[in-house]
Formats: sequence, C-alpha cells, structure tokens
Amino acid sequence: MPVKAGTTLDPQATRRRVLDSAVQLFYERGVHAVGVDEIAQHAGASKLTIYRNFGSKEGLVEAALRDRSERVHRWLATELEQIPAGRERVMALFDLLTRWYTEQGYLGCAIVNTAVETRHLNGVVRELPRAHLMRYRELLEGLLSEAGIAEPAALARHMLLLIEGATMITAIDGEAAAGHDARAAAEVLFDAARRNAQRDAQWDAETD
Repeated sequence: MPVKAGTTLDPQATRRRVLDSAVQLFYERGVHAVGVDEIAQHAGASKLTIYRNFGSKEGLVEAALRDRSERVHRWLATELEQIPAGRERVMALFDLLTRWYTEQGYLGCAIVNTAVETRHLNGVVRELPRAHLMRYRELLEGLLSEAGIAEPAALARHMLLLIEGATMITAIDGEAAAGHDARAAAEVLFDAARRNAQRDAQWDAETD
C-alpha cells in the first residue's frame, strides 16, 4: 500500500505501524510463515523502511517480542494496581489471565509460541522468552511478598507453572476452563503457604 503523494511522513508512526503489523501477523500465523513483504504491505510501508528501522527480519522479530511482552506486563501492572494488596491481588492475576483467555482469537502466549517455533536459534530472540517468564516470576514474587508470604520465590515458581500450563492448554482446546482450574490450584497453594507461615510463627513464639 504506497503512501499517497503529498502525505507527510511520520517515521515514528510508520515504525509503530510496522511493529503492530508484525506483532499481529506473527501471532496469527507464526514467525516463519510471515515474510517481510507481507508485513510491509500490511503496514503500508516499504521493505526498505523495515530494514532501516529493524535491520533484518530477526531484528523485527526481536522488536515485536519486546513490544508484546512490554504491553502484556504493563497491562497486568495497571490492572493489578486497582486491587488491594494481599490474597485478592494475587488471585486477580489469575482472573485477568483467564479473562484474556476468553478473548476472540486467543492463540496462547505469543512470546512462548515464538520460543517453540525458533528453538533452533540462538541469540536475543531465544533469550527474550526467558526474560518474559522471569518478569512473570518477579511479578508473582512481589504480589506474594505483599500478601505476607515469607518465602515467595518458591511459591512464585509453582504459580508460574500453573499460569503457563493453563495458557498452553487454553491455546490448544480453545476454552478458558484451564484458567479457572489454575486459579483454584493457586488458592490451595497460597492458603497452604500462609498456614505454614502461621504455624512456624506460632512455633517460634512458643519456643522463645
């Protein structure tokens, strides 16, 4: 789609269109199935513009993954700020993800999908999914620490397994039931951790 004669060019807006197109097309069809030509046409930009901004297709994939990850975590942080700290906020994370699972066109986690598709690659594209999951763990650790869990790191790892398992199952069967199941399991884990902490505190008080 060529730019009309006389149109004022906005390099940042063009870059944003290319990135949005790449994020959408990679998510819908996968990294290998979508070429630079198609992204350029979808975004109304030239291939030269794409290479000038991103260097290569791999550079565009990297930028698209970073953009997607940042938007997901920014959305979660903004929504969770509205929930009082504690057990309710931890469970709200699962509620948000389950709501996401019900959206039309949900195909799983774009970052994890790309990790599977590009598992033969090395470098930044391969490392970005690890960073994305680490941000989930850090988010969970923070929420659990706010909720008074004494050792949040281990529980955060367990809850991340629930999240990623539910994400994968939802992507395969197209239903959000796995999200509800993950929340129920997270409640059990959270309540057990809190009971253990209370028991340990009582034991310490009795033995002082």
